[in-house]
Amino acid sequence: MSRKYFGTDGVRGKVGEHPITPQFVMHLGYAAGKVLAGTGDMRGERSGVLIGKDTRISGYMLESALEAGLIAAGIDVYLAGPVPTPAVAYLTRALRLQAGIVISASHNPFEDNGIKFFSGNGAKLPDETERAIETELDNPMQTNASDKLGKAKRIDDAVGRYIEFCKSTFPCEMNLRGLKIVVDSAHGAAYHIARHVFHELGAEVVAIGAEPDGKNINDGYGATKPANLQKAVVEHQADLGIALDGDADRLIMVDAAGKLYDGDQLLYIIARHRHAQGKLHGGVIGTLMTNLAFEHAMQKLGIPFLRAKVGDRYVMELLQQNNWQLGGENSGHIICLDKHSTGDGIISALQVLHALRGNNQSLAEAAADLHMYPQVLVNVKVTGKASSLLELQAVKDAVAEAEAALDGKGRVLLRSSGTEPLLRVMVEGEDGVLVKEWVERIAGVVRGLA
Repeated sequence: MSRKYFGTDGVRGKVGEHPITPQFVMHLGYAAGKVLAGTGDMRGERSGVLIGKDTRISGYMLESALEAGLIAAGIDVYLAGPVPTPAVAYLTRALRLQAGIVISASHNPFEDNGIKFFSGNGAKLPDETERAIETELDNPMQTNASDKLGKAKRIDDAVGRYIEFCKSTFPCEMNLRGLKIVVDSAHGAAYHIARHVFHELGAEVVAIGAEPDGKNINDGYGATKPANLQKAVVEHQADLGIALDGDADRLIMVDAAGKLYDGDQLLYIIARHRHAQGKLHGGVIGTLMTNLAFEHAMQKLGIPFLRAKVGDRYVMELLQQNNWQLGGENSGHIICLDKHSTGDGIISALQVLHALRGNNQSLAEAAADLHMYPQVLVNVKVTGKASSLLELQAVKDAVAEAEAALDGKGRVLLRSSGTEPLLRVMVEGEDGVLVKEWVERIAGVVRGLA
């Protein structure tokens, strides 16, 4: 059964437009509650669900709608307030709840929002559970009898619990003293968390992107807009910079000279360090977007490497299938399953810092051996279904011509976004001029048909 509402990362859209309306979200909470109600413990106690959110102004409205729907279905609700997406995953496990719900649209602008779910073990909700919730959405809401309604409780120590959890993933015999770090929280969910994690481990921290007003999340700051971080690192003469996205599950870093390092480069630093220590369990999972240079570097180190479809849920699936622990995307989603059940920007940064401290290297030195191939990505806005464009002969012909021109020394990848009305066109190869030429030609063909 195809899913009507759930995409690759929950239910997402523009606030006030279906499905991100208070009416639908209340019904979504109710449907999720009915599906989850049968997973409580054997003593007959009600099931419990944690709700966290980022700093978007619409989070208040959607939190109330979810809370009402869940309580109507007989579910106890635990409110964590603004916390990172991975904090919800952790707290759901720590509190032994049946599920966690995050109200966030990640790196999108504040006008968008979304609802995504975690299972009781802190992983993304299985496809079959999402389908069951969608099936339940076809039924009308019928509020439980008063004696079978849920209750709501605020978790006052959610932030402190999560800060301590993050710190626990860094070696206890190691500290960050002597390091000056600029931390950019994108005016998002980690604005009151990230700086404290690194400071309490000993670093001198300069915080930017840490003054949310409900409307400025991801606006000029964060992992998708790192220019202010690059500027701040140089101005403050910091050793490095750390940028998270709005819900803090994505990581980008900057060296002392202001140079950017993406998820592929950071994953390389972690993988090589663990491999050298004999602590890399199995291989590494990347995605279709992972740079060819990363794959070649893994081969040189003798580390097994596999590609998943784009999306952290698919990286997770391959990790679990192979019983491996480390994977990620070039966008900055990095998963370290020995540290957390999901991708976590703060914890990923700590794993990079572990490698830097362990090898007594700067960020630039640690990544120097990885020579990235030029990779250009162009997002083309579409009005219909993006995937249908991939079947058009003109698009197929353009891709074939590009592949012939690259002559086995590069790749072409076209894919539809799982969260936005976009067709992503990517070309990479050894020859940067050729890469740029062909990505523009293919994108031009797509625009003419979109």
